[in-house]
Amino acid sequence: MQLTAEKIVERITEKQYAILRDELNEENPIDIAALLSEIPENSLPVAFRLLAKELAAETFVEMDSESQELLIRSFSDNELRSVTEELFSDDMVDIIEEMPASLVKRILATATSETRASVNTLLRYSPDSAGGIMTLEYVRLLPTMTVSQAFERIKRTGVDKETIYTCYVTDTQKRLLGVVTVKDMLLAEPDLLILDIMETNVIFTYTDEDKESAAKIFVDYGFLALPVVDKENRLVGIVTYDDAIDIISEESEEDMQIMAAITPSDTPYLKTSVFSIWKARIPWLLLLMISSTFTGLIITSFEDALAASVALTAFIPMLMGTGGNSGSQSSVTVIRSLSLDELEFKDLFRVVWKEVRVSFFCAIALAIANFVKMILIDMLLIKGNAISLNREGLLVALVVCLALAVTVICAKIIGAVLPILAKKLGFDPAVMVNPFITTIVDALSLLVYFFFAKTIILS
Repeated sequence: MQLTAEKIVERITEKQYAILRDELNEENPIDIAALLSEIPENSLPVAFRLLAKELAAETFVEMDSESQELLIRSFSDNELRSVTEELFSDDMVDIIEEMPASLVKRILATATSETRASVNTLLRYSPDSAGGIMTLEYVRLLPTMTVSQAFERIKRTGVDKETIYTCYVTDTQKRLLGVVTVKDMLLAEPDLLILDIMETNVIFTYTDEDKESAAKIFVDYGFLALPVVDKENRLVGIVTYDDAIDIISEESEEDMQIMAAITPSDTPYLKTSVFSIWKARIPWLLLLMISSTFTGLIITSFEDALAASVALTAFIPMLMGTGGNSGSQSSVTVIRSLSLDELEFKDLFRVVWKEVRVSFFCAIALAIANFVKMILIDMLLIKGNAISLNREGLLVALVVCLALAVTVICAKIIGAVLPILAKKLGFDPAVMVNPFITTIVDALSLLVYFFFAKTIILS
């Protein structure tokens, strides 16, 4: 029978602790963390205390910060020490950064001197750098070791390491010389030196390198771990693939929120207060509202054109909407390519040329489809419509279709160029999607629309 949050609460209520312990200890830490997040707060400490020591630590890492804080407050000093001793240094730092100052003091007070030293080492680095996300638990070998000696070292120290498959070879000063895997050693003769089988062309990152750049290396090379060195090429830690996945996932979520005109937040939606959601959304809404003033000014300045042909007003929303959608299509594609390092500033003209060709075909298809729609539906099928099948109606259709075609071409070029320019200037390309592209394309579509209107209808 599958364990559920309701079943956990039922077991606790009926004091069936032995049964619940066996059921929980058969589950995966991630699944346990998800289940515990759904039970009442008063049941959480009871269920957590039933977990085996190592499983409890692994589950604790996967829980959200609110649940972690609740548990820490309920722990005795011995229980807190028992959990923190099982954590890797990078996980420990992540938890400390989320906790209130009072709890941080208690965590560090109950930790061992070795743990405090590791935490203080990692806290020296920026949270957005490779040094800030690395772990200090890795296997280090010397080039003069034999394969059998290397295995003895792994057996002796590997239990506390985050990974033992990839081992790093350094000199006595911890300068990085090479890398060797357990597979390499298993297939080698026991008396061979590590120097003879290690890979010397090591890909690494520096402690002050941006964490997103470090995560990108995992995508490119499919590593399980990445060594982190200081400016003197001394090995100080490693970044593991699970941390890289977290970074990539967080960056994707952040870009999605920014592109939707929302200030990024790490808190789950249902646990975010109404005020916090309002605070995240209102700055962008205010900016978009103010920026729409420009479109209002443009419409006001072309009142004569609208007065001469009232039917022009009906097609403004369609024109602005299509232009915005066209710009968003290009920008999303370019932003994705920029995030994957597929594009650089030097590729700007190649991107523009490609978008010009794509936008030309899109513009022709949309203009033809819109012209047919205006003739068959707006003029013939909808009675009492503002546009009729006469000379004036055909001129309006011509204006709308020409404006639509030019707007689509311009919007796609703008949508492709702005993110590249933003990255060149040091800004987040995702920010350029909203509100800048929307504002520019809306204003441009109206200027193009009224230019054709004045040229064709009012001439």
